[in-house]
Amino acid sequence: MLKGLDRALSAELLGVLMAMGHGVDLLLCDVNHPAASIARHSVHGRVIDMAGCDLPRAAEAILSVMPLDTFVTAPVWRMQVVGDPDRLMPAHARMQEVVDRAKGRPVRVEALERFAFYEAGKRTFAVVRTADPGPYGCFILRKGVV
Repeated sequence: MLKGLDRALSAELLGVLMAMGHGVDLLLCDVNHPAASIARHSVHGRVIDMAGCDLPRAAEAILSVMPLDTFVTAPVWRMQVVGDPDRLMPAHARMQEVVDRAKGRPVRVEALERFAFYEAGKRTFAVVRTADPGPYGCFILRKGVV
């Protein structure tokens, strides 16, 4: 047993987060995302499930141990709403609150078109699927330096 770790973090997820270097991306998604097919292309190669966690809870746990990159203008990307790219969904607002709180300041979150997001997801280190029902609860987090 380790002290001070969020109980939502599994051994597999902690190992992946430790293995990631700075400037490397992690895909955090809802249950609707094609996580398994995207994860096959990631470095880790398979989905890490955070069963029982919605997006804010999962992001809070991950960001308790993983810093966001400070060398880029936007260390977080979200999937655009198809047909309405400027629209913000409830999942977007909830995630914005979590990342702002984790950093202690406003964090820039940029949007990627749906298929560009899928391609970016394939280049991530790992894919983490939450139990969040979404929709559009798909984010890429870039790891920073401690």
